[in-house]
Amino acid sequence: MQTLAAPLFGPAHWPLAVLVAAPLLAFGVGLLLVWLLRHQRIAVLRILDHPNERSLHSAPVPRTGGVGVLGGVAVGLLAALPWLGVGVGMLWPLLATLVLAVVSLLDDRRHVPARYRLFVHLFAGGLLYVGGIAWVAPGLPGLGAAALPGWLGALLTVVFVVWMINLYNFMDGMDGLAGGMALFGFGALALLGFGGGAPQFGLVAAVIAAAAGGFLPHNLPRAGIFLGDVGSAVLGLWAAALVLWGAQLGLFPLWAGWLVFSPFLVDATWTLLQRLLRGAPVWQAHREHHYQRLVLAGWPTRRVLAWAYVLMAAASASAIAAVQLPASEQWLLLLGWAGLYGLVHVRVRLAEGAAARALAEP
Repeated sequence: MQTLAAPLFGPAHWPLAVLVAAPLLAFGVGLLLVWLLRHQRIAVLRILDHPNERSLHSAPVPRTGGVGVLGGVAVGLLAALPWLGVGVGMLWPLLATLVLAVVSLLDDRRHVPARYRLFVHLFAGGLLYVGGIAWVAPGLPGLGAAALPGWLGALLTVVFVVWMINLYNFMDGMDGLAGGMALFGFGALALLGFGGGAPQFGLVAAVIAAAAGGFLPHNLPRAGIFLGDVGSAVLGLWAAALVLWGAQLGLFPLWAGWLVFSPFLVDATWTLLQRLLRGAPVWQAHREHHYQRLVLAGWPTRRVLAWAYVLMAAASASAIAAVQLPASEQWLLLLGWAGLYGLVHVRVRLAEGAAARALAEP
């Protein structure tokens, strides 16, 4: 395994114009491409999402928005390439992105069996590890100096990458949700990178956030286009990669990276565990995530989305603040968030109970 303890890219001194122009270009290109895809102006990418058992929409919607996000990111990073100075180590994450994007787009167009998709997800996780993006320490407050055995680090890296790819797909089931998580999540990572003196890391995260921002206006309720698997899978891959990479660079403890994406991590993991305990098929499409249950309980989509954005913003702000806290206060913050997510679960149950009682009344 190569090491990425040092930045992936070259120069440390950056013109301010590059740091501003690259994200703006990613936003503009993403916005334009998604508009073209939304209105099906690119014939080869006319792919519709038809409603199924996990859907909250009732009519076919284009599902190629992720292609627009990928295009925005590609153009934004290419514009900064003379300053990025991409090294050999970066080829592995790029290859992982390419392989995952191609297979996910094929899955959007014509179904790819789950076992083949899982193989590709495992392969992508392995490519990141070979490229030096790895889970190298426990990542909890006060344990930053501890190192994991090599075999355990490799296993955890691949498992984490595969889970982030899939949970992002699971959570991409409501207008504005996955795009919003990308905007808040990668935006927070960008601030942590710039604040920690890692402009290369910060720029990559900022470009992804900006491209997602170009997609979001087209995806807000009522959405005119969806990310599709090509978008949700690649965003999950990038989230895993940047969380691990930022922790390796010492920009934040690993748990703070988890906290940034905790609105997705907690909901998806909680739902998976509940389905496992009930013996339900864990890979079967369903509508049991907290956000889906609130909509089914009668909450308007915009209300659910607004509260989700509040949660995302609070988690991102807490993660940014956490890097300045001593280990004892980091533990308190971590426990506080665990309690808050417990209250979220209770609130969802209360909303479902109120909806059931309203239906039972004559």
